[in-house]
Amino acid sequence: MNRKFVLILGLLLLLAGIASAQDESFELTIMHTNDVHGHHEPQRNGDGGAARQATVVQQIRGEVDNHLLLDAGDRFTGTLFHVQHRGQDSVEIMNAIGYDAIALGNHEFNEGSDGLANFVTSLNFPSLSANIDFSADPFLAGLVEPSVILDVGGESIGIIGLTTPETVVLNRPSDDLVFSDDLVGVTQEQVDKLTAQGVNKIILLTHLGYEPDVELAQSVSGVDVVVGGHTNTFLSNAYSGALGGYPTVLESASGEPILVVQADTKTIYLGRLDVEFDGDGLLTDWDGDAILLSRYISPDPAISDLIATLAEPITKLRAQPVGESAVDLTGTSPRLCRIEECLLGNLIADAMLEETGADIVIQNGGGIRADIAAGQVSLGDVLNVLPFGNLISTFDLSGADVIVALENGVSRVEVDENNNPVVDGAAGRFPQVAGLRYVFDATQEPGSRIVSVDVMQDGEFAPIDPEAMYFVATNDYMRGGGDAYSVLETNAVNAYDQGRPLDQVVADYIAANSPISIELDGRIVHQAAE
Repeated sequence: MNRKFVLILGLLLLLAGIASAQDESFELTIMHTNDVHGHHEPQRNGDGGAARQATVVQQIRGEVDNHLLLDAGDRFTGTLFHVQHRGQDSVEIMNAIGYDAIALGNHEFNEGSDGLANFVTSLNFPSLSANIDFSADPFLAGLVEPSVILDVGGESIGIIGLTTPETVVLNRPSDDLVFSDDLVGVTQEQVDKLTAQGVNKIILLTHLGYEPDVELAQSVSGVDVVVGGHTNTFLSNAYSGALGGYPTVLESASGEPILVVQADTKTIYLGRLDVEFDGDGLLTDWDGDAILLSRYISPDPAISDLIATLAEPITKLRAQPVGESAVDLTGTSPRLCRIEECLLGNLIADAMLEETGADIVIQNGGGIRADIAAGQVSLGDVLNVLPFGNLISTFDLSGADVIVALENGVSRVEVDENNNPVVDGAAGRFPQVAGLRYVFDATQEPGSRIVSVDVMQDGEFAPIDPEAMYFVATNDYMRGGGDAYSVLETNAVNAYDQGRPLDQVVADYIAANSPISIELDGRIVHQAAE
């Protein structure tokens, strides 16, 4: 055969192969949520909620042929929906909207193995976690898969689940469950199994946190997309306040593109990632962003009705007694929690101290919103005091930075002609505390008002050591820099921002210590220089 002819034929075959590969391209839209924490209703400004999510999901499904709806875990714990329904609220809503898979989050283990088993078996879609061995657990054995293959438009899509190994210390799951922290090894093993079955499009669905996702994405081969949760990370190209652009574009261990996404928390946004694969399963194009579930979006009527039905027994739950108080728990009328030690501040801070075992607790006075009269205390009373749904955050912080935080807290206090702090104009950042006591002088310039700080150690107060590290607890609003507590956002070490809801911790504390007879004990003192 003529050599020139052979070369031409080979070129034609090569071009035909390229054309064939292009013809085999596949487009997929991935919708995703994470860290919902029982927030099915809109937020206080009207944005968010599962009913608006359902509207947007149905709209997207009408626009594209190939789609998935995934959740990266932590549906449990955060609102009275979970307190009342113990996960079955999410079951009904997720089944109705039509999710395709969920990775188990650490808070899914709050209800014990039997409670998690009830959740998993009630879902119409698979629950995933590849780094947990469930085989010895009598409730969960055989119920949670490491990975799953889903048929989407005739293409096989592999999905691998991962759960943070920190669950062992954060949520105290059953000793029958064995968590692996070899996330690279576990992931690669699952990728290789899926690849051996002919799957070349693989999504890693994780509840690890954004930074671990970024590190893992660059350490494995064969994964195309990482859909994450756990750190409530907001990525966006359009909205302010985002950590970075959507998606985060990285290079895998084998040099191929890999995308990382996450969609904030509490059903405020729906993540949408549009990707295109070539015939070999390699990413060739992508686009997307977080979609604000705006109050201007019409909620889906069926989901709205479902949420209303789920909310009905919560009215009775709010009236449920949690304990009693022998004293009026005061501090907000007038707003004394914003200028001085107050009974409610002591109660809340003490509850956080007992919950976390921290050395130091700092709670902003502005987060305390109502008084509680002496007598029976209901859950509704507690929620009126703490209406924001904050979670407890814990972290390590140097003594020097604790002082910086306290300086910020007292920086807005004003005084009258007698040098006494005044309520008018008082700021919500004022720090109520436990585990320490401090003296401040509001007649001095902001930043130089803290006179002394003592920390409780071995049953006695001792001066704070600026060089020492202390275990600190606060709420997630302050830890995120709220009320100008930027030092908690930037200098915290080993931070964990998804602790139990503060209102539930306080309610449990009241129940365990009734009747409450707390009093002012001199942990905050204003002392003007003479």
